[in-house]
Amino acid sequence: MRGPAVPLLPYQQAWLRDRARFKVGMWSRQIGKTFTTTLEAVDDCFEAFVRGERRRWVILSRGERQAKEAMDAGVKLHAKAYQMAFEELEYEVSGAGETRYKALEVVLPGGSRITALPANPDTARGFSANVLLDEFAFHHDSRAIWKALFPVISAGHKIRVVSTPNGKGNKFYELMTSGDSTWSRHVVDIHQAVAEGLPRDVEELRSGIADEEAWDQEYELKWLDEASAWLPYDLIMAAEDLEAGDPDGFAGGPCFIGNDIARRNDLWVSWVWEQVGDVFWAREILALKGASFSEQEDRLHDLMRRYNPVRLVMDQTGMGEKPVEDAQRRYGELRVEGVLMTAARQLDLATHAKQIFEDRKARIPAGDPVLRADLHKIRKIIGPSGRPRLMANRDSAGHADRTWAAFMGLAGAAQGAIDYGYRPVDRSRMDEDRSERAGRARFGRGAW
Repeated sequence: MRGPAVPLLPYQQAWLRDRARFKVGMWSRQIGKTFTTTLEAVDDCFEAFVRGERRRWVILSRGERQAKEAMDAGVKLHAKAYQMAFEELEYEVSGAGETRYKALEVVLPGGSRITALPANPDTARGFSANVLLDEFAFHHDSRAIWKALFPVISAGHKIRVVSTPNGKGNKFYELMTSGDSTWSRHVVDIHQAVAEGLPRDVEELRSGIADEEAWDQEYELKWLDEASAWLPYDLIMAAEDLEAGDPDGFAGGPCFIGNDIARRNDLWVSWVWEQVGDVFWAREILALKGASFSEQEDRLHDLMRRYNPVRLVMDQTGMGEKPVEDAQRRYGELRVEGVLMTAARQLDLATHAKQIFEDRKARIPAGDPVLRADLHKIRKIIGPSGRPRLMANRDSAGHADRTWAAFMGLAGAAQGAIDYGYRPVDRSRMDEDRSERAGRARFGRGAW
């Protein structure tokens, strides 16, 4: 007897067998959340087709990229497995003001439809359908989305909510912890998934993420208190952009570099920001561990040569005294600023940077769990005097070194223009450097 093309594991079968109208799942990363939940939607449409009925499903994802992934790696994949022909549609949905959102849709036999689009209060109001909220804990303004959404399913439709945790300050946390009997709740961490047959190397994953807090949240489903986080995950995720972090995206605009200095235990980090209009794009984030001072100087000089920044802001605390003096002598005292990282100065840097993140004027690389965890490490605590101060736990991934480099770079941009004859870097020279680096890589003459 022929078995299923993709055998389902016990926790996946449990989700599909559960026909509760209100169902919420807290699942670990990398165990098949989107695969399983989109399978339920397609299976429901197939059942409707057999009965001569039709179904309507809407998938609300965190962004357009996630909506496309749910459609491509979930809905369409399952429809093909069911041998259901489908028509693909793509159209725009109006939001507040002139905002437009891209909707992806498949039309299945019998007239059933499954639509995937970014989640926000406007798109949540636009349908009367069964709803799947994918990674709901990471949706911006989850309570406003929930308020707009719930009437959509009031006419007997089903609602499915799945996510990994994202602190306690969102609607997903309330749904998972309210303790009522209305909702059917499923919880699957990485250990249960592996015990039930998922082929994953837990220790390899834990070593690879290199951050205990990120591991606790993303894989062991622990609720981390967002109240003390200086940059909550909502702010961090809202700043992520697929085009950030790519040096090839450099457009020749004014650049600012923040440099956190370390020699042995922590990371030496240089973070390059490019200002495009009033938005700051992360163009390159260079992190070294255990690098000699001479190597650090060489790598910094390479960044200075390629980006020709308006200002370089460096950590002058402790061992940073000499690197700052050397950089000022090489690039000019007006161009290089040393920062003594006192508690008051750290709070100034962090406050300015947080405002930029809150104003949605920062763009950082997307989908990097180590970077996310680093940006989330800094906590605000109240000292004995009643004054706030910042602290960050030290682990194998550093001591929020990337974060402080980012904050210093943004502080450099806040000082405005200075008169030392600054000129943006020549794009033609950047293209020549890129070709030269590619040639050296091909012929084994070193790497950047």
